[in-house]
Amino acid sequence: MRIPALAIATSLALASFHAHAQNAPTVTEGPLRAHLSFLADDLLEGRGTGQRGGDLAVRYLETQAAAIGLKPLASGGYRMPVQIEGTKLLANSFVRFQNAGGQQITPQNGSEIVFGTAGGKTDISIDAPLVFVGYGAVAPEEKWDDYKGVDMKGKILVMMVNDPQPTAEEPNRFAGKAYTYYGRWLYKFEEAVRQGAAGALLIHTTPSASYPWSVPANGFSHERFHLAGSGNPIEGWVQEDVARKLFAAGGFDLDALRAQAERRDFRPVDLKLSVHAEIHSAIRQIEQFNVAGIIPGTDPKLKQQAVVYSAHWDHLGMDEGVSKEDGHDHIWNGAIDNASGSAALLAMAAEAVKRPAKRTQVFLWPAAEEQGLLGSAAYVRNPAWPLKQTTADLNLDSMNFVGRTVDMGVAGAERSSLYEAASKVARKMGLKLAPTIPDLSGAYFRADHFNFAKAGVPAFNVGSAVFSGDGHFEFEHDQEHSSAKMVSFKKDYHQISDEYHPSWDLTGMVQQAQFTLNLGYAVGNAPEMQSWKAGDAFGKIKR
Repeated sequence: MRIPALAIATSLALASFHAHAQNAPTVTEGPLRAHLSFLADDLLEGRGTGQRGGDLAVRYLETQAAAIGLKPLASGGYRMPVQIEGTKLLANSFVRFQNAGGQQITPQNGSEIVFGTAGGKTDISIDAPLVFVGYGAVAPEEKWDDYKGVDMKGKILVMMVNDPQPTAEEPNRFAGKAYTYYGRWLYKFEEAVRQGAAGALLIHTTPSASYPWSVPANGFSHERFHLAGSGNPIEGWVQEDVARKLFAAGGFDLDALRAQAERRDFRPVDLKLSVHAEIHSAIRQIEQFNVAGIIPGTDPKLKQQAVVYSAHWDHLGMDEGVSKEDGHDHIWNGAIDNASGSAALLAMAAEAVKRPAKRTQVFLWPAAEEQGLLGSAAYVRNPAWPLKQTTADLNLDSMNFVGRTVDMGVAGAERSSLYEAASKVARKMGLKLAPTIPDLSGAYFRADHFNFAKAGVPAFNVGSAVFSGDGHFEFEHDQEHSSAKMVSFKKDYHQISDEYHPSWDLTGMVQQAQFTLNLGYAVGNAPEMQSWKAGDAFGKIKR
């Protein structure tokens, strides 16, 4: 019997499709769960920067990268050095404020104020005036300058967190109710350095920071890190009630000055207070490592370009001075933040090596994300692949541990062509994209992809358990219970309670990993590199 040519062609096409589908990289739960449970184990001591647990994490990642079959860097290994300065505040440090009448206020370190140095000196004595600089922002595109050319050298700046708020006349200034980079603590400290100030103190409120006092309190109670170089001689946070008391001691009303700071004509205000600070620190220079492995592309031309998948390996480590026999948990395991992302990248890489994309794929585990995105900042200064030839960075940080969803969070993707690519991938997976909502917590600026974005590479963080757990996910089953479980993780964020539980349903985590890998293939095989949307701030940065 003769078989029609069309039937033969159709049959061959279907056979090719099924063979292709069977060979398609498929992330499975077993390896992901195994990596997650190990990386979050007490044995790794919270994967702290500059601690033994961090060294163990790096060793594990590089051995796994080799076992998986990722190609090493040009150096022949998987490690990328990151030079970091560690600073630990000593107990005899204090900050004291005094007004013209001699009234002194010495806030309690830890509960009322947290502070430290990034200036690289073990002993610092500061006597300086305190100046209120509103939001501490210099944003030319917003026609906004909180400093107005006033000389800040030798002064300690106190400022609000977040951005100038929208008004009826300007509902979209500073992205409306969403956060911009100008609202982030990291920007404010950086700007204080640029202004030549002696230091900077941020006024903490939970709504403006989007997290409770315990987050900066925990951060400053540990050894703090920054890339080797100059920083503020003193930087830290004060509780709102303390700030209110300080302003009153200088004869000012905090709320009245806050209102003034919402106007473009605001000028820095001398608070008529002197600050005396004695800062004594243990300082050390350490070498940490980003871990990276490569899957070369298959296309003769496109393999010169790359897509990066990233997930930081570090967390907050352990209190090394606390005895294990005291009965108290002193390990910040960081199971969700971010053993989950690190484990997912390993599971993804194990599948990706079986079928390379046209473009090169780079799997990157940055160091010291919890210390201010330090590892990714070091990477973009000295990348494993030229940034001009990097089409995108897809970041995983704090993943879904509750269950499968019918949508996928891609907040920040709308800034670039990655949104359209993500939409196509989601449809093929039977998913929809979660709606774009205002970034009220500044999530886009709080993960490693942001350093890629600042360097001009289209980038975003795939749905996060920390920042997307407020009703954002639409779960396949029991929406109310599942959503509540996700929201409840916020109380574990940067706490010792962020621990691995074998009972977790990781189907949603596998789903996120598969989506991210599929998106990586979509952009890795696309004819053109990804690009920023017209008008986006990062689109102005030339690669």
